[in-house]
Parts: sequence; structure tokens; C-alpha cells
Amino acid sequence: MVNAAVVAGPDAAIEVREIELPALGANDVRVKVAAAGVCHSDLSMINGTFSPVFPLVLGHEAAGTIVETGSAVTRVAVGDRVVVNWAPACRHCWFCLNSQPWLCTAVEGVVSPSRGTVDGAPLQVTLGVGAFSEEVVLGENSVVPLAPGVPLDVAALLGCAVVTGVGAVRNTAAVRPGESVVVIGLGGVGLSAIIGARLAGAGPIIAVDVAPDKESLARSAGATHFIVAHDKLAKEIRNLTAGRGADHALECVGASATIRTAWQTTRRGGRVTIVGVGRRDDQVSFNALELYHFARTIGVSVYGSGDPDRDIPLLATQIELGRLDLAPLVSHRIGLDEISDAFDRMKTGTGARSLLMFTP
Repeated sequence: MVNAAVVAGPDAAIEVREIELPALGANDVRVKVAAAGVCHSDLSMINGTFSPVFPLVLGHEAAGTIVETGSAVTRVAVGDRVVVNWAPACRHCWFCLNSQPWLCTAVEGVVSPSRGTVDGAPLQVTLGVGAFSEEVVLGENSVVPLAPGVPLDVAALLGCAVVTGVGAVRNTAAVRPGESVVVIGLGGVGLSAIIGARLAGAGPIIAVDVAPDKESLARSAGATHFIVAHDKLAKEIRNLTAGRGADHALECVGASATIRTAWQTTRRGGRVTIVGVGRRDDQVSFNALELYHFARTIGVSVYGSGDPDRDIPLLATQIELGRLDLAPLVSHRIGLDEISDAFDRMKTGTGARSLLMFTP
């Protein structure tokens, strides 16, 4: 039995409950979780954006240590430090075979097979992980070995926010040195996108959020300018980009209003990259003439359009070399009993990532 953050239904209170993990299959591993990031996708599980099955263990961005392996596991061994990959590619579907593992058919949707029980009832886990738990049982392809020089608390962020935000800049938008970038929405993914833009040599890097207190976080991540969102935002950004608008706008909120804002702040021929996950009933409209006239490209970045088995070790190496500083992403370190506070901060846009720390 282990303790975990469990929610019984949409908008229900998050409770710390004792759960029973499933027995290990031949290709499974048991991971003792060291740290887990609180991501907006976890909020989406309970606010109606997604439609998971309940009861549900929250959390999907984590790192920890292997404490047990199934009889057929070859990828890792007991004692190995790992980052959790919530979207492991199958490596044999059409998308995987055509170099798009982030669209793998094996990871479509948010419903996973039952993994364990709570009070004898079948228990679901967020995105196949359920990381807000002292331990988790996963398939071996859901963990990525971690270099010894990277602390586990920092490594947890690689499992979602950093792979997504840096990947959106590097893989999806393909930002080049000297190009101007606007990042709208400064949660963990948005701040990671700013870090990615800085690594890409972009400039200026313009951060936009509704909360004025996000400025220090944005600048520490690498933003050259910070703007509190307002009605004349597009004009202000044109003034910062030689009157044209930004070469790239990355929308990290997932809302029709901010998608339109990203569109309006981008120059003719520029690129809009949608990173945020929105609601199915939130419609975005464009008229036919503006699509033609502005000749902008709209793209979507799913999990950073990358391959975590490749990208997580590369990012970990950059941390070891001192080129990638993730400290600006974390504003709160919390215990399991403080999970509800982390969700309240996320709802109001307060702070950056809350990092759930488990006692060794």
C-alpha cells in the first residue's frame, strides 16, 4: 500500500488515500517517485477539459528510482534513476514508422487500463502514470534512464514541461538564431518555451501573461521583454519587432482568445505554434481573406513534436553542462498534503511549477 493523490470525480476534492498498486508484469517496473511536477494537464483531468474515468490518481510528470523489475525487463535495473515518459511510443504504428512518435496511436486519449485499486475499487491513473503517488508501476518503455549528474527533482520537469516547451521551439517551430519570439502564457510549459527560445539564440524574446508578477520568472528564464496582456498587445509587439510583428508566436494557454492573440502578434509569413491544450467547445475562427493575406502558418506542438527517448537524455546532458537552468520553472516545493493548494495556484495563474517532493 502507498499514499497517493486521488480524485473521485470531476471537480471533486483531491484526497490523499492509500492505494494498492498492481502486481508487476514481466515487462513492468516499480518506481519510487522522488519528485513530480503539477501540470495544467492534471487540472484538465478534473475541470471538464478531458473526460477520464474515476477514481483517478493524478500526476504524470515525474522522476524516481527503480525499486523492482519484472522478469523480462532489460531497459533498466534496480537502483537506476529514471524520468517518467507518459507517452511511450510503440515503435511500430504508421506514425512511429514515419518519424512522428509523438502522434503514436498507442497513446491516443486519456483513459488507461485500470492500475491498482482504492478501497477495492478499480483505479485509473492520469496519462497511464498517476505520478502523485509514493510509488508507481509502469511498463519499462515508460521510463527513460537518467544521467547520474542530474538531480531527480530537476529531472522530473524533463518528463513534460521541458520536453514540451523546449521541443515546441526546437522541433515544431524550428526557431533560428536572431528570430523574434512571443510566448503567451507563462506556466511551466510557457517558461520552458522561453528557455528554449534563449537556447535557440532568438531575440527579442517577448513574454506575455495576464499576471504582472510573472515578469521576474520570465526574465530569469531568458525573456528580453515582458508585457501584461492588454487590448493593444499586437501593436506593442510590432513596435518591438521593426513594425512587422514577431517571427514566431507560441501559444501556451489553450484558449481561443489567446490563439487569436498569437495570430495577431505574428508578422505576415510568420509562424503560430499552438502548445496549450484547449476545450473541445472553445471554437477559434478565421476569415478566408485574413488566412490568405497574412500567409501565416499555424502549427500544433504535441509533446514538443519530439521523441522523449532521444530528447530527455539530450536535455539532461545540457543540464550537466550548465547550459540548461530549470530553476526558474519551480516556484513552490510541496508535500502530498499540499496538492490542493498547488491546483488553486494554477487556477489563478499564481507562480510557476509546483514540485511535489516525496520523503526519501
